[in-house]
Amino acid sequence: MADAMPRVLTQRDFDRFAALSRDDNPIHCDPAFARGTHFGATVAHGMFLFSLLCAHTWRELAAPALPVAQTLMFPTPAFVGDAVAFALVPQPQAGLAAFGTTVSAGIRGAAPRVAAAGESSWLAEAAPGRLPSWPGEQPEAGGDPALYGLRPGQSASATRAFTAADIGEYVALTGDANPYHADSAFARARGFGEALVPLPLLAGMFSDLLGTRLPGRGTGWMKQSLRLASAARLDEPLTAQVRIVRLRAGKDLVNLASVVTGEDGRVVVQGESLVLVRNLAEKGSESRAA
Repeated sequence: MADAMPRVLTQRDFDRFAALSRDDNPIHCDPAFARGTHFGATVAHGMFLFSLLCAHTWRELAAPALPVAQTLMFPTPAFVGDAVAFALVPQPQAGLAAFGTTVSAGIRGAAPRVAAAGESSWLAEAAPGRLPSWPGEQPEAGGDPALYGLRPGQSASATRAFTAADIGEYVALTGDANPYHADSAFARARGFGEALVPLPLLAGMFSDLLGTRLPGRGTGWMKQSLRLASAARLDEPLTAQVRIVRLRAGKDLVNLASVVTGEDGRVVVQGESLVLVRNLAEKGSESRAA
């Protein structure tokens, strides 16, 4: 399954998603900075591509469903002017709609390249108490003691509450009008008190931390896993945290554990991040998050 009319990315898209996610990492928003990196130009946020993938997926499903898990690798960038297209390959998974997912990008008329690839799981007739239970993943052991002032165990966190206006902007920007977050009456009829915060916006809290705080500006996302553990409500204070678990100095790579918790301390989203720190704006700083 693939879209007939690919979306053409613009700098305005990147700037709007930066404002929505609070991730104004210069590789997305500053063309002059991005030209000096190995990218050569501004690139799409990984979670913006994920949000477009979610928009495509819910339109392809026979009935409304909620995305509950996603892994994404980002082998090549998606640039301004690229047309992006989406493909789903159904995969067997008990109790869930599951797909292999691909986001392709490229200038029209040229051979497309893979900008994101992974696996996705969706739950039909989602309701409180029906979300899957996920086993915790063990972080990779070993690694180096330091890299550009980064050290294992460092963490950064941020708290925010998403509003109905945030959801409206998300739907307008991405086209992801899944009724679980776009239709309060639909969500209430399934036992949720209000429309839900979309998974890409929850994961965008990681994007904000990774791209602006830890490791910092210039960070590039290589891989992210996401598992939705509980629903997040509008106007609920949510706290995201990323924590360094492994450094690979020879490859400029950092592994981090990532989690979003609700106001009552429950886990909302858990996952793991792999990022490239080759283009950090401030290498060697000792003033990063503790």
